[in-house]
Amino acid sequence: MIKQMERTSQAVIIILYACMSVKAFEMEITPANRIVEQIGETLVLTCNTTGCASPSFSWRIQTDNPLGGTVSNHGTYSTLTMSPVSIENAHDYLCTVFCGLEKKEKSVKVELYSFPSDPVIEISTSLVAGEQTTVICKIPDVYPSDHLEVLLKKEEHILLEKNFFEDDSTNTETKIVTYSFYPTTEDIGKEITCVAKLPIANMDFEPKERVTSQKLNANFGPKNTVITASPSNSAMEGDSLKLTCVTESNPPPQIVWRRQVADKSVQYLVENNVLSIPHAHFTDSGLYICEVINLVTNKTEKATVDIVIQGAPNIAEFSIKPSTTVREGENVSIRCSAESNPPPKIVLRRKSDGADMGLYSEGGILLLPSVTFLSGGDYECVAENKFGKNKSAVALNVEYGPKNTIISVIPAATVKEGETVTMKCTSSGNPAPVISWKKKTVTGESEKIFKDATLTIKNIESQDLGLYECEAYNQFGKEEKAVKLLVQAPPKNTTLSVFPSNAVKQGESVAISCTSTGVPAVQITLRKKIGDVITALETQGGKYTIGRVQLKDAGTYECVSINELGEESQHIVLDVKVPPQNITVLVHPSENVKEGENVTITCSTYSNPPSQMVLKKVHPEKEIILSSVNGTFTLYNVTKNDTGRYLLDVFNEVGNNIKVIEIAVVGRVEKPDQMMPVIIAFSCVTAIAIPVVAILIYVSRKAKINGSYSLVKALRLKV
Repeated sequence: MIKQMERTSQAVIIILYACMSVKAFEMEITPANRIVEQIGETLVLTCNTTGCASPSFSWRIQTDNPLGGTVSNHGTYSTLTMSPVSIENAHDYLCTVFCGLEKKEKSVKVELYSFPSDPVIEISTSLVAGEQTTVICKIPDVYPSDHLEVLLKKEEHILLEKNFFEDDSTNTETKIVTYSFYPTTEDIGKEITCVAKLPIANMDFEPKERVTSQKLNANFGPKNTVITASPSNSAMEGDSLKLTCVTESNPPPQIVWRRQVADKSVQYLVENNVLSIPHAHFTDSGLYICEVINLVTNKTEKATVDIVIQGAPNIAEFSIKPSTTVREGENVSIRCSAESNPPPKIVLRRKSDGADMGLYSEGGILLLPSVTFLSGGDYECVAENKFGKNKSAVALNVEYGPKNTIISVIPAATVKEGETVTMKCTSSGNPAPVISWKKKTVTGESEKIFKDATLTIKNIESQDLGLYECEAYNQFGKEEKAVKLLVQAPPKNTTLSVFPSNAVKQGESVAISCTSTGVPAVQITLRKKIGDVITALETQGGKYTIGRVQLKDAGTYECVSINELGEESQHIVLDVKVPPQNITVLVHPSENVKEGENVTITCSTYSNPPSQMVLKKVHPEKEIILSSVNGTFTLYNVTKNDTGRYLLDVFNEVGNNIKVIEIAVVGRVEKPDQMMPVIIAFSCVTAIAIPVVAILIYVSRKAKINGSYSLVKALRLKV
């Protein structure tokens, strides 16, 4: 317990010592004391503390008005931001700080003014000497205005002094001072100065004086306006001519050149004191007017000069009515006029005509009633006087529909297959006709195939023959010409067909048809070939019909197509299918044999395709099926078990036939459970399944002996 009390006493002493060493709580406001700020600027008041880790701040105005700013606390200091400063911010601001239970306060006074810019002088830039004018001096956004003093001077001469000591404005205002006087020509270039002062005692700000100056300019004129022509007011065509207009005026005037022509009308030219004509033309002759305008004094003065230009004629108008492009049949008038000093003689004619013939006129007018395409061409107008002559040309374009359309074929309209033929279509018309080619289809309709004057067909084929039409057209009409193209070709596309098929059953009807194309027309021959024997057949339109086909009709049929350019042939094989017929069965040595003998069954038949043969022994429990390819079946070493009924099934894909054979074996004692020995020799192709034939059951392994199969040996191998 005593030790614990000692430790507690030591801790208290350490805390007291630490408290004695901590800095005392203090505060201050920056900027301090009196603050002078211009209205519209940004003012930031900062309340700083020391000796307090977590102070709390509050701001207020001693009159309890709104702060008019934004407070932001930052740990040991707080800011009051007024942006922008306004007249409502002219107060004493108090900052209160609490540090625990301890409180401190300080205040600062904010005073405001506004004198942001130099005075603005407003005076007319177009002063006229002798006419009253007013000078206005504006001092923008002044506060407080009851301290404002204004001085207006011309050079060093004071025109006006004014103060606003009695002004009771409580806001920023623009103050205005005016002064009226009569400017003279001596005032040109002198300065008007406006001096504004805002001397406020005990307020430290700059500047307290602002000055603005502006020069005066007095306007007069124009007067004493004259025109000079260089080299003179009479010139030859092509010469250079310069007209200069001189006047007295302030400010410099606007100068406008105009020209009065023969009909007293006035043409505007340029705005400049110098009018230059680099290459004078007789059309430049006339009265030239220089008009001088002072836009400030609103006074005008004019001067004139008469210019005469001489020279060779100039063609003023050369026209074709109603247009340079007309339709055939319209009425046309061609007019030409020229101007010169002295006046010219005018001749109008068509250039392609001779001097004493064709279209010609000396009056400057040429009438062409109901023009044709022959009236088109270039027309010339010639104007002449003592200084020379001038000419001009214009083209008359007479439009008309296509005419004289012609087709030329190279080498000829009849060509052989594989050659190249060129067909060229020409036609006259204005505008030039568009040429296109059409070909008549088998239905008689025309089909567009090419769009050009020349149609070239290379490596021509028989399908290219036909009627080709050339169509020439423009917006005024169209014209068509046709040529028949004949293509000679040897026989081709020779086809040989059999209906219903080239493989038919005996007794069915068969139609054999042969077709072929070629130019000139082909001759078709149908013939039958059996070995080296060829038989020509009579056909109707290339068709040969067999009412009831027989096996003798089978063979190769050939179609031969011939014309003077060559021949082509096609062949087809007719296959007549016949079911098994004329079946004969031989049993050797006999149907009744002794045990141990061999029995050979031989079958022959007539059919197409060749028949297959199956020998079946009827068995009470199962059916044994034996096959053969050459129609021979051999039973080796027969036993009594081989006794029984045998069915010989002969078949092909067309049909089948069944023969019954009864074999009886006598002699030896039967051995039980012994399979009957049967040897089969066969080489048939697989046939179409026949309903009467059951599923083949092979019960023994096969052993090949001299082209035959022995069931006995197969059974022995199995055992």
